[in-house]
Amino acid sequence: MRTGMTIAVLGATGTVGRRVVDEASARGHRVLALSRKPGSEDPENPKSPNVTPIAVDANDPHTLRETLTGGAADAVVLTVRTMPVDEEFLVGTTRTVLDIAARLGIRVLVVGGAGALRSPGDRDLPVADNPAYVPAEFKAVAAAGIAQLRTCRSHADADYVYLSPPALLEPGERTGRYRRGTDTLLVDADGRSRISAEDLAVAVVDELETPGPDHHITVAHHGGHPSA
Repeated sequence: MRTGMTIAVLGATGTVGRRVVDEASARGHRVLALSRKPGSEDPENPKSPNVTPIAVDANDPHTLRETLTGGAADAVVLTVRTMPVDEEFLVGTTRTVLDIAARLGIRVLVVGGAGALRSPGDRDLPVADNPAYVPAEFKAVAAAGIAQLRTCRSHADADYVYLSPPALLEPGERTGRYRRGTDTLLVDADGRSRISAEDLAVAVVDELETPGPDHHITVAHHGGHPSA
């Protein structure tokens, strides 16, 4: 298990990014919290001394490269999202981060989308095309996640892992427990596919500390049993 890493989190003020920053710093890792507008510190909930907020525009590859190089990062977590979805930005940022990380020899963990997974019970049906999990209004978001995964797969020199969350990801409780899979959506005994953002962050840091062999993984709430 890797300890005492320097982890750069791009998108550090987002729902997932903030929790990855908190989880990694709580475990003693040094965190570079990268975002366009680093949040001001809450005096009632001060950031760990392990966390260094840095203003970085993901559209500026030169500054991003300088930050990652100068910060001597051991790993990068990419958690950027746009609403409404901007597939060109998402793919471009992912490619830039992979390019930089490949030159520096560091690992990239991309927090992607559930749409890139296969449907439980029908591996030929992408989750992005399954209305049971992706309503019509979210199909563009799912398609962008698939394009992001393709970008990762097309980068032969990159050391990456693409983490697809389950169908439902929202703030909640940190239990520290979850189920791990590869390229198929995980659901519980009631057919639900969910995890808290806090437990997703646990899975992210676990994967960085103890890298697995798979380039595409997914996680879900620990309760229930996965469907085949």
